[in-house]
Amino acid sequence: MFGTLGSIAQTISQFEQFNGRFDYTAIGNTLNEGENNVNSFCDILDSSTAELLLLNSQVITKAYLYWAGSGAADTEVYLNGNNITAELDYSVIYPSSLYGDLPYFSCFSDVTTLVQSIGNDSYVFSGIDISDALANNPGYCANRTNFAGWSLYVVYEDQSLPLNQLSVFQGLEIINTAQTSITIDLENINVWDNIGAKIGFLTWEGDANLSINETLTINNNILSNPPLNPSTNAFNGTNSFTTSSTFYNGDLDVYNIQNFINIGDESAQIALTTGADLIIINNIVTVLNSQLPDASINISTYEVDCETSEIRLDYIVSNNNSTDVLPIGTPIAIYLDGNLVGQSTTALDIPIGGQESQTITLNFSPIPSDSIFIEVVVDDSGSGVGIVNEIVETNNSTAITIEAMALESEIMLTPLNTCDQLEQVVFNLNSQFDLLDPEISDWQTYFYENESDALMQINPIEFPHVYTPLSTPASIYLRASNGICYQIYNFELLNNFCPIEISEGLSPNGDGFNDILQIDAPHIIKIFNRFGKLIFQGDNNTPWNGTANRGTHKSNVLLPIGTYFYIIDLQDSSGQILRGWIYLNY
Repeated sequence: MFGTLGSIAQTISQFEQFNGRFDYTAIGNTLNEGENNVNSFCDILDSSTAELLLLNSQVITKAYLYWAGSGAADTEVYLNGNNITAELDYSVIYPSSLYGDLPYFSCFSDVTTLVQSIGNDSYVFSGIDISDALANNPGYCANRTNFAGWSLYVVYEDQSLPLNQLSVFQGLEIINTAQTSITIDLENINVWDNIGAKIGFLTWEGDANLSINETLTINNNILSNPPLNPSTNAFNGTNSFTTSSTFYNGDLDVYNIQNFINIGDESAQIALTTGADLIIINNIVTVLNSQLPDASINISTYEVDCETSEIRLDYIVSNNNSTDVLPIGTPIAIYLDGNLVGQSTTALDIPIGGQESQTITLNFSPIPSDSIFIEVVVDDSGSGVGIVNEIVETNNSTAITIEAMALESEIMLTPLNTCDQLEQVVFNLNSQFDLLDPEISDWQTYFYENESDALMQINPIEFPHVYTPLSTPASIYLRASNGICYQIYNFELLNNFCPIEISEGLSPNGDGFNDILQIDAPHIIKIFNRFGKLIFQGDNNTPWNGTANRGTHKSNVLLPIGTYFYIIDLQDSSGQILRGWIYLNY
């Protein structure tokens, strides 16, 4: 709502809007001892006072304090002895041909809590200091544009009032002999009935004795309030709320505009002109009869059912900040990733300030992504077009993004076993699909080598049906997903090294069949004769072929027919030692 301190946010624009039985009043005073255009002084008063008088039926809703003066912003002041710090300050420049740039400022602070606690009373403003500016640049006093002043705006609610729309516009803009006019467009107003319509202004540095080409208009109609504010001298140091003409170098004025604004208007154009005076406009307030609803919506809760691929949305349609009932049958559209997936309507008339809760269930099964963007829009017939005229047409939607969520914590599956005598083995990971829960068996699945990759969905195993791990045992992670829901599974890859089957006979006769003792596993083999003497030792590269390479029989000559005995040491993690006999024959 507020800018930052020191901003030069000149354009007068909407600051806040109140819809209901609201109106406002304003008090304030100058810190000039007289009109600076006809008096020779170059200082300001230490303080000034104004009286707030509200009826018992007028309940304070908001209170805004504005203060302004020559020079750079003084952001620390006092109201009834309470320190007030500016929440926002503005600045404008008057380019003097003789004295260079002369800056002027206005500050703003929300003092609602303080004014609500004090209520009707005399308000004393003090603490503003522009002495450095006046002392260091003679242009202020020489041009007689030295000023300081303050104003307290009070927005109140009164049940005896009609339904109004009260809009506060603020900023800081300037006209002078170098720039003699400005036009300000007031947007986002809604005129239901122009009876009693009014507009108020806070301007600074106006002089009663300077009225050359000085006008204030709305929609090309000159505003006046004679004799206090004649049509040719709008900025003349007056306060319309108290009919005072001694608000020196400030104007706190309000005008009836029911003849200058039309039913149905959504904007108004303000114009200010001057031929000699320096005028600084600080805020504008409009009070218009307005009987319109203002639909808004928000999602209160949601629940995802992964098993049924459904999302249950609980949302609330509100008619806050409104001046009329939101009618039954106001359409509601629900979009999922930009596609219309559901529609509803309000079930009852929603009164001013009221709300209505609704629930809708959506199916998200066609959505392939791992996040879903849901937007719910009230007063939308499903094509982006509404059927209800509202105070504000830009606050009708709410949205959430639902990120992927785990069905439950990680699930361990039965290990995948193989039986191979080799260290590098091949697994068909897809065979684990038979172990998945039936309700997610048709979800999209990927295998990963670590849990982090599975959660981040990066580096999936490219060929899961012929996967070779670097070593066994190894852990594999399976992610099954239907888009918004997923489940992580974990299982082990095991190689149990199948039992070695050793032939009971060897016939190295050169026929190509059973000529060597073939063992498909890393091993060391020792062959002994029937007397227990070692006659042969070999491995995978030196299989036994019926000859001896140890002892007295060491030669390439085939050994005699008979029974021989072996000891085989399998060189694997199982540490198996095989013992047995084999019959050698030709």
